[in-house]
Order: sequence, then structure tokens, then C-alpha cells
Amino acid sequence: MIRKSALVVAACLAGALAALPSLADDAKTDGVALKKLTWAEFRDHLASAKGQGAKYTLVDAWATTCGPCKENFPHLVEMHRKYADKGLAVVSLSLDDVEDAKAVAAAEEFLRDKKATFTNVVLKEDFGAGFDQLDISAIPAVFLYDPEGKEVRRFTMDDPNDQFTYEQVEQEVASRLGDSK
Repeated sequence: MIRKSALVVAACLAGALAALPSLADDAKTDGVALKKLTWAEFRDHLASAKGQGAKYTLVDAWATTCGPCKENFPHLVEMHRKYADKGLAVVSLSLDDVEDAKAVAAAEEFLRDKKATFTNVVLKEDFGAGFDQLDISAIPAVFLYDPEGKEVRRFTMDDPNDQFTYEQVEQEVASRLGDSK
């Protein structure tokens, strides 16, 4: 009788373990994923933030070929750490060429290295379409969206006389979330 019960428990346990992702997969990704979304799917994601409890969504547009983007990326990770529980959703938006397997692999590796455990997206559009959709000519660029997905503030490098810093971005986020940084 004990033997039969042990077999039933073992079978249930084996089934439960089989349903879980393998440890090798977890070690490989560390909870970091790069989603391939069209612009419309990306906009839907922004608009769904309210249902997920986000007060604001911060989007950082970057690419693996952009030195300043990669240099400043840790600021994005830090803002996620500091403000996620206060209502900030963070999204990194890679403007790398989705058709370039090496660029996508480099983006995934970079995101894992930086422990970017928030939403990471690469646009499943023609290369360069993200610049047009965001109405920018340079990156990095950062956008703050309200819970309905409406842009409420942008920080871009388009004006050479008005360059933003990630400290300014954080001040804006802290102010909107009512956090005295």
C-alpha cells in the first residue's frame, strides 16, 4: 500500500516538474526575454499598462550599435528597481534590425548581462520604422506614457542644444509618482 502511494506521489511530482521550464532554460535567460512585436502590438502593450497596475510606463529606445544607449542602460535598470513597486512599468525598445540574427542575439546577450528583467521589445517592422513611429532621428530616446498609453513626456537627442540626462528622466518619474527622490 505504501509502495503504491509512493508511486502515485512520484508520478504527480514528475508531471509537475515536466510542466516547469527546465533549469537550463532559466539559467540561460535569467528571466530576461526579448519580445518581437509589431508597432500596433507594442502600442497595445502600452495601453494595457493600466490593467497591470502601472501608473506610468517608461520606454527607452536603444540599439546595440548605440554607445550612449548602452552606457546609459544601467539607469533604466535602476529606475525599474526603485520605482516598479510605486507604479512604474519599464520597457526597453530595441531599434535593432529584427531580421539581423546577430543583432538580435547581441541585444538578448546585452539585456541578460544588464539583468533587464522588465519588458524588452524589438520591433517586428522594417528596419528604421521605429524611428518614424516614435518621430525621432537619434537615440537614446526616452518616453513616458500614462496608463492609457498616451505619451506625456519625451526626452530625445534630436535637438543638439537640448540634450537630456537620465537624471532628468528619473526626476520626472519621481515627481509624477509622488516620490521625493
